[in-house]
Amino acid sequence: MASITTNSTSFVSNLREQIEYPKSGVLSKVLIKDNNCQHTLFCLATGTEIAEHTSTRNATVTVIEGRGILTLEGREISLEAGVFVFMPANAPHALQAQENLAFLLTLSEHHSHEN
Repeated sequence: MASITTNSTSFVSNLREQIEYPKSGVLSKVLIKDNNCQHTLFCLATGTEIAEHTSTRNATVTVIEGRGILTLEGREISLEAGVFVFMPANAPHALQAQENLAFLLTLSEHHSHEN
């Protein structure tokens, strides 16, 4: 099901065909990752909540289908198909699926400006 590869190999997938909703909670599939990025398909059952947390990596969320609320740095963002969100590293965020919700999460390396 999940396909893990590096950036030296091409990868093609129809995201809608990969969607599988669990009866409750979250089902995630790492589609591709390398040393810099990880692309994971998340499928959340209606009513699922992910408590506030942070990540040490930059992240983007691209909603494929469904509806939910992303609370990002205290601001509520309505999630629906086509919505794209960038979350900087260490930004507090939480998620609630109002109905079955599928999105692609891309984590990328966070580079400090100290280089």
